[in-house]
Amino acid sequence: MMTAARSADSGLAGSGDLDRYPYGESHGGDRVGAPVWDGPDQDLGRVGRRAAGSRGRGLHGQLVQQLGQMIVSGDLGADRPLVPEEIGQRFEVSRTVVRESLRVLEAKGLVSARPNVGTRVRPVSDWNLLDPDIIEWRAFGPQRDDQRRELGELRWMIEPLAARLAAGHGREEVQQRLADMVEIMGHALGQGDMITFSRADAEFHSLLIQVAGNRMLEHLSGIVSAALQVSGGPITGCDRPSEASLVHHSRVVDALAAGDGSGAEAAMRQLLTVHPEVERVVPAPREH
Repeated sequence: MMTAARSADSGLAGSGDLDRYPYGESHGGDRVGAPVWDGPDQDLGRVGRRAAGSRGRGLHGQLVQQLGQMIVSGDLGADRPLVPEEIGQRFEVSRTVVRESLRVLEAKGLVSARPNVGTRVRPVSDWNLLDPDIIEWRAFGPQRDDQRRELGELRWMIEPLAARLAAGHGREEVQQRLADMVEIMGHALGQGDMITFSRADAEFHSLLIQVAGNRMLEHLSGIVSAALQVSGGPITGCDRPSEASLVHHSRVVDALAAGDGSGAEAAMRQLLTVHPEVERVVPAPREH
């Protein structure tokens, strides 16, 4: 079992320090059952799950989460040395677990390993800020306000464009899938089931980006999923699930069915202004 013991000069979090991070507890993979909309279409069913990152991988995943959160929160500042032997002792994990965890963090730009220098924490400018794990760690740390504002700005830039492009790819099964998500969201809203609402919401937005016909844009679907997941906290993915949100989702679907790119884009902009973070970034679109 991993522990969080601390020595005065280690710089690693001590007993109780790691407990303040809600991420490890609130995103347990066993808490929520399989979504009711999982079906035989594996390509469509995979959306909304790209932000899983390193979760659910035993000790390795736990260590990645804890060290990652500590780095992003500033508990382990830039240029801080990370000694694998010391980490293994503090968290009671094997050298292999430590080595693999540091490799994951290095791939995210959080640490660097160099001969004769060792492993050190890298400055924020080197981090892969589009990595879904880093998005979530920032959203639960001291940078939460900046993270959510930046995510709102990013969504405002990419999602209306994705909606416009998706209108030119009139796959009936995709349009039906989007309509199904709206129906699930409506039922969940009526039942007060915000977990199901948020999962359907995340799948709706991720699927829309993936069917835009732009492979580079498609790679951003995991970012949108992460944004939805953190926008309202560790449980609900939507800031304020409401009838207004449902109406705008439905308008996006209707515009796509009609092949109306401009209408789909406008409906998406209206949908995004439901979120308080976006309202602070851009004005609501004009009604024509």
